[in-house]
Amino acid sequence: MGERRMKKGWIAGGSLAVLCLGGLAAGVLETGRAPATASARACTPVPVAPERLKEHVRQLSETFVPRDHAHPENLERTAVYLTEALTRAGGHVRSEPYTVAGRPYRNVIARFGPEEGERLVIGAHYDAAEGAPGADDNASGVAGLLELATWLGAHPPALRVDLVGFTLEEPPHFREPTQGSKVHARGLRERGERVRAMISLESLGYFSDAPDSQEYPVAALKWRYPREGHFIAVVGRADDEALVSTVHGALRAEPGLATEALAAPRGLTGVDFSDHASFWDEGYPAVMVTDTALFRNPHYHTGQDTWERLDYARMARVVQGVQCAVEALTAPAP
Repeated sequence: MGERRMKKGWIAGGSLAVLCLGGLAAGVLETGRAPATASARACTPVPVAPERLKEHVRQLSETFVPRDHAHPENLERTAVYLTEALTRAGGHVRSEPYTVAGRPYRNVIARFGPEEGERLVIGAHYDAAEGAPGADDNASGVAGLLELATWLGAHPPALRVDLVGFTLEEPPHFREPTQGSKVHARGLRERGERVRAMISLESLGYFSDAPDSQEYPVAALKWRYPREGHFIAVVGRADDEALVSTVHGALRAEPGLATEALAAPRGLTGVDFSDHASFWDEGYPAVMVTDTALFRNPHYHTGQDTWERLDYARMARVVQGVQCAVEALTAPAP
């Protein structure tokens, strides 16, 4: 997640949040629990092995470090790792290279399903903040992406699905034209590509059942949302409320997985703190799936964001829920 300073207003719902945040929160659409219709589509996901997720996260956060903008050689080693894993899974893999200040960087893209037509994009940034091994932020998202690749390779979708490993999401490139997801989304728009939706996998692995382990930018939000950091969240714009509801409904249907959701104006600070915002900038619908990062994880953007601190069992349930979201979003219209 590409914002180092404290985020305000990540999630809001109910009258207390509106009162606390004032005019900024006006218009927030509360979707903390999706309506039953959002999860009506039957889905039986393929089980994801927690040990495989752990292996990916450990490799990324121990072997390919540091993974920040100042170490393009390690980012390239990571890109090779992604390329090999996505190719083994059966993806049609290509690179999207570009140069920043004379240094080479690249996004890694794997296509599953038809070559032509509308597509679903699922992305995760593979770089990490300076000084951090980046296990949760964001080796966890990349591990989820690679497990989705294995599933898609064995179950080719009827609609094209692109899995993208983005580079340079973290500062100083966050929100700059050099951010990897901005390069990719801009290219899609310039070529006139149709994108049904984009899902950003952003920090998926840190959970806690301890009392008061979940923080919020406004203390009163604890009256509406859990005080324990045991849930996964789906976050999007008010304009994408239907997409938020669809993805949340799929995740909510996963047994044993607690979920929350928000569709809010983009002006609510924190709603756009990952790669999904790059797609908004190009006019595409997009959401973020996240464990809420620094609002829960005390090791966010530090040297303590290490692989052994993550909950791979719950993380596996998240990836299984995303499988169901992919099924829902790629299904033919009734």
